[in-house]
Amino acid sequence: MKFDNNIEEFDAYGDDHIGSATDTPMIADAFKLSDEEKIKSINENVRQIMETLGLDLTDDSLKGTPNRVAKMFVKEIFSGLNPSNKPKASTFDNKYKYGEMLVEKNITLYSTCEHHFLPIVGRAHVAYISKGNVVGLSKMNRIVDYYAKRPQVQERLTIQIVKELQAVLGTDDVACIIDAKHLCVNARGIRDIESSTVTAEFGGKFKEKDTRREFIEYIKLETQF
Repeated sequence: MKFDNNIEEFDAYGDDHIGSATDTPMIADAFKLSDEEKIKSINENVRQIMETLGLDLTDDSLKGTPNRVAKMFVKEIFSGLNPSNKPKASTFDNKYKYGEMLVEKNITLYSTCEHHFLPIVGRAHVAYISKGNVVGLSKMNRIVDYYAKRPQVQERLTIQIVKELQAVLGTDDVACIIDAKHLCVNARGIRDIESSTVTAEFGGKFKEKDTRREFIEYIKLETQF
């Protein structure tokens, strides 16, 4: 799609929540700066934004905000941009010969909309069928968290989680469903606080209707403690 530098067209593109690729868009020298250099640069830019808005950065409550925001961007909510933070997902032989579906459901998900830099909050449900390898349960949560901690569109995030687990486990039989609220919809624009967005990616056997249905039925089960 061509925009011809029309800002209104760019705005509309963002409101439509269209994702342009399955890989997160990154510049070639994205890691030329160290984390500390990035924090310093972002600090200065956040300060400028706040001052442009008319805020008094000499106030005790505000003077530390630029640095806090910069550290949060680099070390926390966008830490998934840095490949050095990618979780090591070691696999193990499926010695117990478990051949049924394994489902990790209700994984808490916090991400950030790349169009407005507002939160995406929801749940991810991930499943796979082993072809000889299994992965530690917490690693599934960590993979979801890693790809969520970057500017995202939900469709891309869903695909990235599935692709990563397929590569780790050596099988196409992986699926992911995400149900999340987008504050760019809930808190601005249309301001529809009730709506949520559901995306799904099914690989291998999960493309079959019965396997897909089984996965969805597992998600519906209530967890009893």
